[in-house]
Amino acid sequence: MIQTNSSLAKERGRLATVLRLLWADKFACFAALVLLTVVLCAVLGPIWLSDEATRQNLRGRNAPPFELERGLMYILGADQLGRPLLPRMIVAARNTMAVAAGAVICSMVIGSALGLVAGYTRSRWSQVIMRLGDVIMSFPSLLLAVIVLYMLEPSVANIVLVLAITRIPIYLRTTRAEVLEVRERMFVQAARVMGTSDRRIVFRHILPVVMPTLITIATLDFAFVMLAESSLSFLGIGIQPPEITWGLMVSQGRPYLTNAWWLSFWPGLAIILTTLSLNLLSAWMRIALDPVQRWRLEMGGRKNG
Repeated sequence: MIQTNSSLAKERGRLATVLRLLWADKFACFAALVLLTVVLCAVLGPIWLSDEATRQNLRGRNAPPFELERGLMYILGADQLGRPLLPRMIVAARNTMAVAAGAVICSMVIGSALGLVAGYTRSRWSQVIMRLGDVIMSFPSLLLAVIVLYMLEPSVANIVLVLAITRIPIYLRTTRAEVLEVRERMFVQAARVMGTSDRRIVFRHILPVVMPTLITIATLDFAFVMLAESSLSFLGIGIQPPEITWGLMVSQGRPYLTNAWWLSFWPGLAIILTTLSLNLLSAWMRIALDPVQRWRLEMGGRKNG
């Protein structure tokens, strides 16, 4: 019981520290609020607004925004079939976030695992893994995705798979470079002298040191993958109707830019705000996870306090 209370106290202390450091950077705090809103929309939006997002009203085709006569759902206007844009954007957040999160998690897990092997071992497999990463990097990521999705069905699973493959070298090369430096430190050498197994050294001593860098890269890469998915949907080889994403909404509104600009503007604005928030949060994480630079946020928090 005492141990449980101590663990809870430690967790609360860590959460309080994170919130204090986040509050010290107002831009990062705003970015976190935006991302939290997007995540809540992606999780809860389809449960409440799926019917509203697909309900057609041909009398309200391309209805302009900020006309509340039709109701609050039409505050951002309506599309070419009279469907309200606000619930459609909220529902579309689920597919957009699911594709980006799935691709980032898969590429980080696979790339980090390969990078740990390539960086810690000195066997022939290390060179094989690095050459595999070079082969993937030799193809432009978006071009590779376009070619593969033209041959495969453009489903959510295939898009996640293609985008994950194109991002594996980022985590592979970063992890290998970090491991090559960490494995020569004194605490790793001491663990090896004491007879610790290689698996325990990698997962207990090396991976926790490398993980903050990987998390920072993943946060930044999330924005890139989301933009890539939006580009594929804009080109017509991403997620297909009746499923919707922000990129697909921008693509569907392209023929109406001259007389109904809001069809592409609002989903495009959502993409811009989300990617900007991810970049701001990534910059904050790079400082917060670095003990050498964390004092900047701590000093800022003291001044604000």
